[in-house]
Amino acid sequence: MVKESIFHRLYDLYHQDVFQFLIYMVKNRSVAEDLSHEVYVRVLKSYERFEGKSSEKTWLFAIAKNVAIDYFRKSAVRSSHAFDAFDWETDNLVSPIKSPDILTELNDEMRELLEALEKCTGDQKMVIIMRYFQELSIAETATILNWTEGKVKTTQHRAINKLREILVNTSEAKEANH
Repeated sequence: MVKESIFHRLYDLYHQDVFQFLIYMVKNRSVAEDLSHEVYVRVLKSYERFEGKSSEKTWLFAIAKNVAIDYFRKSAVRSSHAFDAFDWETDNLVSPIKSPDILTELNDEMRELLEALEKCTGDQKMVIIMRYFQELSIAETATILNWTEGKVKTTQHRAINKLREILVNTSEAKEANH
């Protein structure tokens, strides 16, 4: 019973944030719902191993990050039919769904930003989503990713520069076509 009440509390507090994080990662509502469900299955299975070294929120996001990485890893294996090593930090986490349903609900700038994020490495995408979409602190992001705060700052800096470059090139290309 205690486990159930803890689960319900965690679900009530964070399910919207976890779901939103997963939607930004996979860009598909039904996949995000499935992955969100998987996050809470893992929470139920592993709560007794939660040691309280981090906040429950960062622990939950660490699980969500792992669920998302597993999803991309499986998609990469399925699409390439090869069991190449998938490295989420350096490989792009490109959603296999080409016209994501959530993009239609967003404004043009947000849509462009999410499309530009697809061209970043997995670690850059993850840091931008955690820091700017989920508004997690550098310390929380470092805990979730199991990195140093310095690595988060460096990755964030590189990601912002890359996004700026991609978005500038995109807008220049649009202007050239008009």
